[in-house]
Amino acid sequence: MSLHDSHGLHFIERWAISASESQFNALSGAVGGFASGVATCPLDVIKTKLQAQGGFMPVSKGRHVGHHKVYRGLIGTANVIWREEGIRGLYRGLGPIILGYLPTWAVWFTVYNKSKVWLADRDGLHSGPLINFWSSIIAGGSSTVVTNPIWVIKTRLMSQSASGFNRQMSVFPRSGNTPTSRPNLHTPWHYRSTLDAARKMYTSEGIGSFYSGLTPALLGLSHVAVQFPAYEFLRKKFTGKGMGEMDDGEGQSHWLGVLAASIMSKIMASSATYPHEVIRTRLQTQRRPTPGVEYLQGLGIPEGQSGERVKASALEPKYKGVVMTFRTILREEGWRAFYAGMGVNMMRAVPAATVTMMTYEYVMKNLHHAQSEGRRKQAGFS
Repeated sequence: MSLHDSHGLHFIERWAISASESQFNALSGAVGGFASGVATCPLDVIKTKLQAQGGFMPVSKGRHVGHHKVYRGLIGTANVIWREEGIRGLYRGLGPIILGYLPTWAVWFTVYNKSKVWLADRDGLHSGPLINFWSSIIAGGSSTVVTNPIWVIKTRLMSQSASGFNRQMSVFPRSGNTPTSRPNLHTPWHYRSTLDAARKMYTSEGIGSFYSGLTPALLGLSHVAVQFPAYEFLRKKFTGKGMGEMDDGEGQSHWLGVLAASIMSKIMASSATYPHEVIRTRLQTQRRPTPGVEYLQGLGIPEGQSGERVKASALEPKYKGVVMTFRTILREEGWRAFYAGMGVNMMRAVPAATVTMMTYEYVMKNLHHAQSEGRRKQAGFS
């Protein structure tokens, strides 16, 4: 396939001539999400393990009790992962990250910019920040519902340990050898790949497992409701132009303004809304047990020991809903647990947001340039 046609147009220029602004946004968002996912995957793994480890508590007489912390801080957690799993452990969950970020940001930027245009045409919404706020909510809700199953799989893959380091923290027993029983659980999670995780989650826990943590994820729309209006405001202040607007002649000062707006807006949003991420992670990493005598015996509760009421309570998941999860974490671990991994999250989220936005702006600039160049060449040939 030739990269040039008879008019001297490159392949990208030929595509850009007829492409819409929505297609530009979708492609730029997908490329930006992909780049940030690959660049920050190790920090995402560390953050997820720090957030989730409080949910893996051994059981004594049907009650969850405390245990020593396996993961401590950025360096300590990285050392544990490196020692037990090597470089592969630091990139656990990269598959769903790539599968997740591509549609997430493609949907998000497309819906966000479409929503801004739609809301601007509605009566009563004349304020730029207000339009940006509601556009962020609409775009975030759309992308969250579409991609939540991918993020649940990603979180579970990142939470597991290939070496069995967390074996003593698993609250799940080994199953029997019957055809309908679950696979043996040598670690808190036992997934070999993205497809393997999806298959096992569906067969053993049902379709509902893919939407674990959806409620706190939707509550997390407050994050983008802070981040992107702040980004648009700061970008306008620093560069004089809105998101996705950039000329060929823009110099270093313009890119520094984009960089500063990206960093500052992400820090503001992460600081204000971090606790919901811990709640969401706990709900996503909690496996849904199958009721049965084997499960009770695996918890160290012999059949018939405590009556039906104890059996029923033993089968209840530890975390149910946002409010109960909040109360359970606060009661058992204190308020500091809601900020577990926040330092690592900042070190991951800020570079991720920066790479996403800088890549998005760069791709948008080049697509607009290709479009204008293609139209110029086409007009010149005519």
